[in-house]
Amino acid sequence: MAEIGEGPGTVPEHERILQEIQSTDTACVGPTLRSVYDDQPNAHKKFMEKLDACIRNHDKEIEKMCNFHHQGFVDAITELLKVRTDAEKLKVQVTDTNRRFQDAGKEVIVQTEDIIRCRIQQRNITTVVEKLQLCLPVLEMYSKLKEQMSTKRYYSALKTMEQLENVYFPRVSQYRFCQLMIENLPKLREDIKEISMSDLKDFLESIRKHSDKIGETAMKQAQQQKIFTVTLQKQNNVKFGKTMYINDRIPEERNEIVLKHAFEEEDENEEEVLTVQDLVDFSPVYQCLHIYSVLGDEETFENYYRKQRKKQARLVLQPQSNMHETVDGYRRYFTQIVGFFVVEDHILHVTQGLVTRAYTDELWNMALSKIIAVLRAHSSYCTDPDLVLELKNLIVIFADTLQGYGFPVNRLFDLLFEIRDQYNETLLKKWAGVFRDIFEEDNYSPIPIISEEEYKAIISKFPFQDPDLEKQPFPKKLPMSQSVPHIYIQVKEFIYASLKFSESLHRSSTEIDDMLRKSTNLLLTRTLSSCLLNLIKKPHIGLTELVQIIINTTHLEQACKYLEDFITNITNISQETVHTTRLYGLSTFKDARHAAEGEIYTKLNQKIDEFVQLADYDWTMSEPDGRASGYLMDLINFLRSIFQVFTHLPGKVAQTACMSACQHLSTSLMQMLLDSELKQISMGAVQQFNLDVIQCELFASSEPVPGFQGDTLQLAFIDLRQLLDLFMVWDWSTYLADYGQPASKYLRVNPNTALTLLEKMKDTSKKNNIFAQFRKNDRDKQKLIETVVKQLKSLVNGMSQHT
Repeated sequence: MAEIGEGPGTVPEHERILQEIQSTDTACVGPTLRSVYDDQPNAHKKFMEKLDACIRNHDKEIEKMCNFHHQGFVDAITELLKVRTDAEKLKVQVTDTNRRFQDAGKEVIVQTEDIIRCRIQQRNITTVVEKLQLCLPVLEMYSKLKEQMSTKRYYSALKTMEQLENVYFPRVSQYRFCQLMIENLPKLREDIKEISMSDLKDFLESIRKHSDKIGETAMKQAQQQKIFTVTLQKQNNVKFGKTMYINDRIPEERNEIVLKHAFEEEDENEEEVLTVQDLVDFSPVYQCLHIYSVLGDEETFENYYRKQRKKQARLVLQPQSNMHETVDGYRRYFTQIVGFFVVEDHILHVTQGLVTRAYTDELWNMALSKIIAVLRAHSSYCTDPDLVLELKNLIVIFADTLQGYGFPVNRLFDLLFEIRDQYNETLLKKWAGVFRDIFEEDNYSPIPIISEEEYKAIISKFPFQDPDLEKQPFPKKLPMSQSVPHIYIQVKEFIYASLKFSESLHRSSTEIDDMLRKSTNLLLTRTLSSCLLNLIKKPHIGLTELVQIIINTTHLEQACKYLEDFITNITNISQETVHTTRLYGLSTFKDARHAAEGEIYTKLNQKIDEFVQLADYDWTMSEPDGRASGYLMDLINFLRSIFQVFTHLPGKVAQTACMSACQHLSTSLMQMLLDSELKQISMGAVQQFNLDVIQCELFASSEPVPGFQGDTLQLAFIDLRQLLDLFMVWDWSTYLADYGQPASKYLRVNPNTALTLLEKMKDTSKKNNIFAQFRKNDRDKQKLIETVVKQLKSLVNGMSQHT
């Protein structure tokens, strides 16, 4: 201990360091020891010495402590040795006890393990039951989905899918089977879309094939409803005393029976009325719409449906090339269109948004334009009025049917007015054939009446009134021929036929009356007038027939007022109405009469020409025969007989015909004398010609047609008479001296005519009188002729220079 305190300055520091090492934590030993090395030189050695002294000091203290406790330690060891034997005995006992306990607990352990195993199984079973209870609804719903798919309940299947996805799958999403189901649902949805779309395509194809049946049913229902309504109106009109214009051939007292029959038919057919729902199964549309709505793809379905239906509309609106040949062609065309739009109207009302009113209106306007164009084109080929009338009835039923479904049809009724004009044209063509047949079958003789019954039968058909004829006893004759009552009946039939087209056009009685009168005017002024004019121009129609035609037209003209009354009775529109169209058929018959009169004049002149062509004069004869030529006497006898027939004509017509015939005969005879091919005329021929002219003058003076004043008819031969007198008496000095004077005896003799005839006589005189220069009289006559010829030539030249 004395060595430690040897350094006066360092001892306290080393003690401090040792105290720190002993008292402080081992973590702080480092810095403490470092301070030893950082101190004075040789401090480390001194510190180690100090440390060794401290250790020896502590060893001594330990030794003292051990010596102090050594006996107690020995005693403890001795006690432990004593306890060792007991401990071994205890160990043996414990081991034996443990062995016996282990042996006794083996069965318990086995049972306990069984219990644990059962507990685990029970827990697992409970867990499985819980999980199965959670999974079973999912499996049941999925099974239900499969069943719905198999039974084609696709809309319900989609709803089941929604429930699976939103309610059931989230509960069992951790299971693999659930993932498989979840992965399978999109495929099922696509399958449903494809199947529903396939069903929709089948539906569209089906309604395309059966649209005509749908349309036929709809049109039939509309027609039945219309018949019922019209019959009811007729019955009401009968009750209130109104006159219907629809068809005056059906007595009004039968309307009540017709109405009763209509009611009975309505009752019988009430259970048989089919609707579009009865004929078409719309479930594919509803199902497909619901499916696409659930799938959120409703717009795609709507666009597809509308696109396909527009394609079908174009196919439906496309007519067959021979559609205009039969009414069945038009009926199929209309029924298909009606069926198409009836289906669209049904879809419009039972679905929301699949089709809209704007869409159907647009589709209808497109279809209507096409329909009108098709009907205009095909109806123009119709030449049969019955077919045109049936077409009109189909259009009316077609329009009424679609109007009942809310489609505007005014343009169709406007089209009907165009077709009405065409119908009238076909009627006019048909009646032109009827009139031609009547004219060909007519014998152009007055109608013989043997008994009162025959007279009444004709009077019932044709309005003829003649008090004088009624007083005559039977048998007697009506002045007209058989064609007159037939024509009158056919005009009435035409009015009936024209009226048929006006039915159901929703027009007033005034408009119908106007239509009837206009069409009747066309019949009279165009068709009948043309037939009459063609008849008059036919070669086989002779003078007798022409006379009868004039008489017929007179009676037809008088019957026009009865036709106006007939139309008035049908339409119940008075003729005094301001806007009522009048029948102007009077002009038709007047024109026909004028044409017949002109044809009479023409044929009479032609007949005269035929007789004149038979003339066979010997222009070089020296002496006349002493009697008139045979051809001329035959001509005069013919004219007498013809003018006897003309007594039935109006007086002016007969007089004009007679005057025309005489003038034409006079002109023909004059042309015969002045014919350029005739080079020579003898005096004997002139005398013979004079005898023929005398016969003509005698015929004119015999008044073949009454009514001429004085010698008016004889004046037709005045030119011939003065010319022949001049040559017969050879009074050239008087002619030349008085020429140009109003009171001249030969005022009607033209110098050119006289010169021409005189030169022909001069040539004859030269040829036939070879020895004329040896006879003084002949020489004087020849000189006279030459002198007169020179004077006439001078006169003619003076006239030409003056002109």
